Amino acid sequence: MVSDTTKPGRDRQFVAGGEGHELRHFTEKLGLLVTQAQELIDRVGNSREARNAAAQLLKG
Repeated sequence: MVSDTTKPGRDRQFVAGGEGHELRHFTEKLGLLVTQAQELIDRVGNSREARNAAAQLLKG
């Protein structure tokens, strides 16, 4: 959900690592463990694009 309703859709570019439902979706989508997903977010930031690229490298 968009946190700032004056900027609709912009929030979708980022992942809130502290939000359980977003972290769970990320793990299910890419087949990662929760710890792996959290480590990726901590390492590359909350950008969905950067996170997805790093996840693909991790999975090989």
